[in-house]
Amino acid sequence: MAFPTLLAFLLSLLLSFSPTLSTNNEGNALHALRSRLSDHTNVLQSWDPTLVNPCTWFHITCDSNNHVIRLDLGNSNISGSLGPELGELKKLQYLELYNNQIRGKIPKELGNLKNLISMDLYGNRFEGKIPKSFAKLKSITFLRLNNNKLTGSIPRELTTLSNLKVFDVSNNDLCGTIPVNGPFGSFPMESNIINVETRRGKVLTIRVLNCDIATHIFDMNVSIGNANIGVKRSMYFCTLPL
Repeated sequence: MAFPTLLAFLLSLLLSFSPTLSTNNEGNALHALRSRLSDHTNVLQSWDPTLVNPCTWFHITCDSNNHVIRLDLGNSNISGSLGPELGELKKLQYLELYNNQIRGKIPKELGNLKNLISMDLYGNRFEGKIPKSFAKLKSITFLRLNNNKLTGSIPRELTTLSNLKVFDVSNNDLCGTIPVNGPFGSFPMESNIINVETRRGKVLTIRVLNCDIATHIFDMNVSIGNANIGVKRSMYFCTLPL
């Protein structure tokens, strides 16, 4: 009978330490992020990996169980890149990395952050495609990826994000048709929808300035000199034929 009793004791002891083990994993993930970033003004100076958890670090907010729920590094003059380790922050609700100089691709592992409410990556140098894995962010309400160097199209998988209220991918190099289903079909209609770039009198691209209104383009004309270009709903909005 001694062995089952000892086993039960060890199991209860392990469970009692599980929050600490979890937050250590989060600390490891954040420390890995720290190693990828160049901190030009020492905003990450308090990120000490020897501490039990990262809840005392500046720019980090934790819940009552010491799980990281906010990462606030907007306007922090940091550069570098993001890695897959951010996907380990399972309880994260707010990812704020806007207006920095972060480059490279957006990790598909960010799609594992199923509690995420707001992701602000705008004003950086991200390139590549918008990850299709973002379709797993069922709690996401604010998704702002504008003012980067993203290419490709808006993934159709994002039309399943029923909680999405703000979606901004303006000022990128996106191409493809604009989704009209799910949340994209209910965004309000406004003016100043498109920005037309020209060279030598030829239309090169039409970029969506505000994607929250882009799905409501029906029929409109864009005047370039003496030429008129018709734009219809769900038309390709980038890289028109010359």
